[in-house]
Amino acid sequence: MTTGNDKNNPTGTAGTPFRPLFPVRGLADIRRLEETPLEEALTVRSTYELFRNSGAAFGNKTALTFLRSGNPADEPIRWSYAQLLAGIHQTANLLHTLGVGPDDAVAVLLPGCLEYHLALWGGEAAGIVQPLNPLLTDEKLVALMTAGRAKVLIAYGSDSESGMWSKAMRLRGQVPTLTTVLRVAPHDEAPGSAGALPEGVAEFDVLRAAQPSDRLVSGRDIAPTDIAAYFHTGGTTGAPKLARHSHGAQVFTAWTSVQLAGMNEQGISINGYPLFHVAGVLPASLSSLSAGVEVIIPTPSLLRNKEVLANYWKLVEKYRPTSLSAVPTVLAALANVPLDGADISSITYCRTGAAVLSPELAARFERLFGLHVHESLGMTEMAGISTITPPGVNGPAGCVGFRLPYAQVRIVALDENGNASDREVAQGETGMVLFKSPNVFSGFVDPADNAKAFTADGWLATGDLGWMDAEERLHLTGRSKDLIIRSGHNIDPKTIEDALGAHPAVQLCAAVGAPDAYAGELPVIFATLVPGASATEDELLAFTSSRVDEAPARPKWVSVIATMPMTNVGKIYKPELRAMAARQVVAATVAEVCAALGVGDAAQPAVSTEGESLVHVQIDAAAMGAQAAALQERLHKALEPLPFKTRIALK
Repeated sequence: MTTGNDKNNPTGTAGTPFRPLFPVRGLADIRRLEETPLEEALTVRSTYELFRNSGAAFGNKTALTFLRSGNPADEPIRWSYAQLLAGIHQTANLLHTLGVGPDDAVAVLLPGCLEYHLALWGGEAAGIVQPLNPLLTDEKLVALMTAGRAKVLIAYGSDSESGMWSKAMRLRGQVPTLTTVLRVAPHDEAPGSAGALPEGVAEFDVLRAAQPSDRLVSGRDIAPTDIAAYFHTGGTTGAPKLARHSHGAQVFTAWTSVQLAGMNEQGISINGYPLFHVAGVLPASLSSLSAGVEVIIPTPSLLRNKEVLANYWKLVEKYRPTSLSAVPTVLAALANVPLDGADISSITYCRTGAAVLSPELAARFERLFGLHVHESLGMTEMAGISTITPPGVNGPAGCVGFRLPYAQVRIVALDENGNASDREVAQGETGMVLFKSPNVFSGFVDPADNAKAFTADGWLATGDLGWMDAEERLHLTGRSKDLIIRSGHNIDPKTIEDALGAHPAVQLCAAVGAPDAYAGELPVIFATLVPGASATEDELLAFTSSRVDEAPARPKWVSVIATMPMTNVGKIYKPELRAMAARQVVAATVAEVCAALGVGDAAQPAVSTEGESLVHVQIDAAAMGAQAAALQERLHKALEPLPFKTRIALK
């Protein structure tokens, strides 16, 4: 049983932190957890209460470790659990004095930093926190903050990370409800060096230092149904889409993650996920901090920091994390970083999510580092976690594990429009994944967005395609919405298609993800032209890029093709386009390798596709002569990192 205090009483006695009751290794263990009614198993009512419990239990134990750089020799900045709780109190109290109440939003525009955790959890204790993707354009950020009715903006006081401070200053006069901007000084900034600030802008640390650190001055009683956060989904769609998380949903995510992943105070993790994304905020942060885990923040740039990636295994050796968690594209990048003798034996649990793991990458990671990659499924609409593969349970790539305790999952057939039908499919048959769970979100801020989120009988329609095995583990096979996943970042292809479709010479166009060794997928777009019209691919690329707001969503290239592949009902057939994109990527790589070896055009290997999941590279051994074996070896090394299956053969 997990105890709480009396209705979040800020002066009451703290309860116990979350601890795993026993190892979970299968559905029988999940059902054993469910033998205790949820209202008895989980009595913590809010994320604030959760931090009071962990602060009381762990006191001077390190909660957060911030790495100033990716150099293992540099000294980090550490905060204890007691310091973190004190900072949360001060932040909530500051926001309260600024007029933030339970229905007011606090927008956050920060990189990876210690203060992000004060903004998140202090923001939730005072009102509703709204983390923002700093890569979005001013227009998108204004729209999101306006939709959330943000009253305060907590922003990074430097342009060194995505130009955040200049962006914050531009946003000031554009959001009608915004009254105050709080500036977070970069780490190690000399006090007072920022100079005078405009009216309505103040130094975050200076103001919060004047607030009580031992209680909530508001005396707020936070109910589990109170809204804790607004998370925006996608980020590249035209209109803001804000998902509402209740305190109860976020607390359940933390509790169930602790139970299934076996988190405890002996744990240490490196959280490289951005904190505007649910994965970084909830499964990777809130869950860990609810159980006494030490969470490491790897510099403001997180895993985008090339020094952090290059030294990752040395950082593991120094800080001794017990778990490794990253999106598949980061795992692919780490697979290219040699161990160089680093001791990584502290890692006992490796997990991934955000995109389906390729079998090739899973096998490569296990071969190189002896780490089996456990997959989970998470989504904004389920407070960051939907299924988990626990430690000690090894599944094939694509297996994302067991349902959560007290949750339900169904697999249903698709209807003629690609939506969820009422017909449940048999075990092993693929369909759309539906959920009911205590951590399902409270709907979107705009009620009009809820129509497609739920079925008529109240199930969350995920848009993911998958099937259940005999052990009732979920396996994912694809995404019904065809999102392009670039480094764990969801890109809506419609954004790109709408941009290029506005060109007068374009008849049809479709955006897909092209395989990339680092990002997993990069957006590209295929187009057919209006009969008699003409336009170059460079012209179309420039036209599209100028109309796509967010830089990561701008296509890497445009390919003009004679005819667009179609299904028998007249829909554009994207699997064939993905195969075509993969062929182009492989062909370009082959050309680069051949140029480096001095192979002439006439002797270059032929590149072709087989179905939708294999690219053939055929080397003409007679034409190549003695160079054939060297070329085959070079091509294998160059093509292996791609998240797409290729086969190199001699003829």
